[in-house]
Amino acid sequence: MSIRNLSHIKKLFEHVDNPDEKRELYKEMLLMTLSRATRADLVTDDTEVAIVQKVVLEATGEEVSVKCVRTAASSELYETAPIDKYLSRVGQKIDLSQRQSIVKALVAVFEADGQVTESETDFFNMVVGALKLSPAEAAGLVVETV
Repeated sequence: MSIRNLSHIKKLFEHVDNPDEKRELYKEMLLMTLSRATRADLVTDDTEVAIVQKVVLEATGEEVSVKCVRTAASSELYETAPIDKYLSRVGQKIDLSQRQSIVKALVAVFEADGQVTESETDFFNMVVGALKLSPAEAAGLVVETV
């Protein structure tokens, strides 16, 4: 997956119905969110980067390089538009299960170096809020309809 082509980010301002486009948007946002999460405590740990690579591969079937993760973590994109604004828009475009998988992956990234900092919990809470997940949804609880 290339960070160079963030064409689906542009779709944030468009309605997305196509399942393939939705999936592509999810993949890009997963990479961007997890990459940015590696910098939540201002230290991009190699273990966290490796977890991002593993999670993205498992979730998308696509490999990402260390360079791609580090580039996405410090992308100039965040200077022009904060990630919470992107996530807020994406939350309206992707499925609940995709939003939940982003949150679940965040936990793995933050626990990768053996400690969770206050800035990481702040980032986690921001992501959950921006994706408009309830506490139950963030915990992975799904209400089954009968």
